[in-house]
Amino acid sequence: MSQDLILVVDQLSKEKGIAREMVLDAIESALVTAAKKKYGTQRVAVQIDPKRGDIIMYVYKKVVPVVVNLDEEISLEDAVELFPESQMDGEVPIQIEFHGFGRIAAQTARQVIVQKVREAERDVVFQEFNEKIGSLVNGIVLRHEKGAYFIDLGKTEAVLPAREQVPRESYRRGDRLRALVLEVRDTSKGPQVVLSRSHPDFVSRLFEMEVPEIYENIVEVKVVVREAGDRTKLAVASKEAQVDPVGACVGMKGSRVQAVVRELRGEKIDIIPWSEDARIFIAKALSPAVVEKVGITEEDRSALAVVADTQLSLAIGKKGQNVRLAAKLTGWKIDILSESEYEQERQKEREQEIEAAIVEETRKMAEETVAKESMEAEYSGNAEQAAEAPAEAAAPVGPALTDIEGVGEKTAEGLREAGYDTVEKIAAMSDDEMMTIPGIGEVTAQKILQSARTLMGW
Repeated sequence: MSQDLILVVDQLSKEKGIAREMVLDAIESALVTAAKKKYGTQRVAVQIDPKRGDIIMYVYKKVVPVVVNLDEEISLEDAVELFPESQMDGEVPIQIEFHGFGRIAAQTARQVIVQKVREAERDVVFQEFNEKIGSLVNGIVLRHEKGAYFIDLGKTEAVLPAREQVPRESYRRGDRLRALVLEVRDTSKGPQVVLSRSHPDFVSRLFEMEVPEIYENIVEVKVVVREAGDRTKLAVASKEAQVDPVGACVGMKGSRVQAVVRELRGEKIDIIPWSEDARIFIAKALSPAVVEKVGITEEDRSALAVVADTQLSLAIGKKGQNVRLAAKLTGWKIDILSESEYEQERQKEREQEIEAAIVEETRKMAEETVAKESMEAEYSGNAEQAAEAPAEAAAPVGPALTDIEGVGEKTAEGLREAGYDTVEKIAAMSDDEMMTIPGIGEVTAQKILQSARTLMGW
């Protein structure tokens, strides 16, 4: 019996992939349950020698002054003889001979063992796949029900829900399938492993398989955005200057990226070099389009990208997909203009600036005329002194603000009110600071700054 028990324990442990101690605990629990059929309400304990398989069974008897029921009670004198620390109304374990159980008790024990082993097996499977969340697994398609595929992973059955599938992908029973472990649910029927082929991390793990530099943490995948089945964009960076992150992901003659594309069944992949410079990163993110220039506004994280007229449709992408993914990748709101549209916008700005300058000059001339007439009336005898005073006050030090291309009197006044009263101060301004001045847009700001810096000889 003892050796047979040990053989059963070892066999169950090997077949179910659970620890030997768990099997022994299951058998002990089963024997306790079966023993209660025989001993009723008495507390029973069972121990199994893990090496020899000997079964030792105890029943707990209550310590009483006078024994009435020998099966359930023991005198204090006898209890102290066995266990010196025994006390009245306490319990002491008394070893009894184990000779097996009747048919009903044995059947109960068998059911408990099956249940406990199944629970232990579920715990092992749950723990194993819980540790695999975010990793890739391979399985075989078992069936297709209500839009979901059920996959045999060997130790358990997984589900690939409709929401985690790639549009237009379909499988037949027996097809091999690779997917990402998305989550593991602990249900009453056991652990349920949920898979995904549409998650961006699925692409990350595929590149990790194909690119040793990613696996070895030399190249880092910074961000992945995806519209599953159509296009993926991922930004990569290298931790070593001599390693080209994009080249490492593409591989010799495109071998590495093509392996990923095959697994994704033809999905387009854009590999983007990561950059801390928002302008550079946005320009690269709009790949495969070539971007001529990028302007950004930090306050609302918006950007304007200018592309050649022939590149406009490529930059926007089918139904806006390319610019939409680029915005997700960079975290910036991106607007795109063709060069001709951009020039039209610049022309409108120029016209507005000229119109504003004319209005400003007209207003200034009118004010000067009124002032002059007033001064002549008040100081008719001192025309020469009145002429010298304003000339002295207006005497410039260095170039005048209106010497800057694009700066009229109204714009100059706005700059002075903001504290930028010299060409040197203006030349030191940033694009964003310049655009805070009323009436100055992005194009005008760049023109003013370039002219001011030229005047200063920078």
